[in-house]
Amino acid sequence: MQGRIHSIETTGMVDGPGVRYMIFTQGCLLRCQYCHNPDSWDLAAGKNMTVAELVDDIKKYVPYMKASGGGVTVSGGEPLLQMDFLTALFKELKALDIHTAIDSSGGSYSTADNYQSSFKALLEVTDLFLVDLKQMDDEKHRSLTGVTNRHILQFAKELSKRQIPMWIRHVLVPGKTDDEADLNKLASFVSELNGVERIEILPYHLMGKYKWDEMGLVYPLGDTPSPTESATNQAISILQKKNPDIPVG
Repeated sequence: MQGRIHSIETTGMVDGPGVRYMIFTQGCLLRCQYCHNPDSWDLAAGKNMTVAELVDDIKKYVPYMKASGGGVTVSGGEPLLQMDFLTALFKELKALDIHTAIDSSGGSYSTADNYQSSFKALLEVTDLFLVDLKQMDDEKHRSLTGVTNRHILQFAKELSKRQIPMWIRHVLVPGKTDDEADLNKLASFVSELNGVERIEILPYHLMGKYKWDEMGLVYPLGDTPSPTESATNQAISILQKKNPDIPVG
């Protein structure tokens, strides 16, 4: 089986525990204003790679994964656009006792029967989800990403229902995702989820702007600064207050 791959990073350190072999899939339905991989949006771009090709390369890095408690993380783009491929890949990785994780916005989540069948099969071989919750206010979410957040919140609730381990991630963008009322809504929502092991507040940065420039795209947040340390600490405090038993950082 083949998947559409955007890129690979062999020694990732921030997308799950330990040293991670990072696979970035091609294709995404969201158009986040701060996206650092706009070249991953196109569903038809990228490189076709088979499960066997990926597993053969991943095997080279197993000693580093084992020594650090790491594994393989699939990010994007949006990995859940290629669930059957991920399931086939993860089955091979589980046979090698490799930890598996998916970094997803939930942007392609659906309650349709055919989607749910593939989704449930994938959950059986996935150890961890890194869930990107971008904005709790639906109108603001539409402005920031181009889509509603209703199915995305439903995605998080479904993982909670099945008690799938999760790390919650929130990119803190001044003027877009740092409103105190919105952060309190996020904190309350997360407090109702089962399986949350960690909450990460990720300060917005301009490091991905050059890709927009290279693609001839106008970067929407060009004048937006990174959040101050004080603003970041305030966001952490809000999330921690309503989730005292979960590490927040």
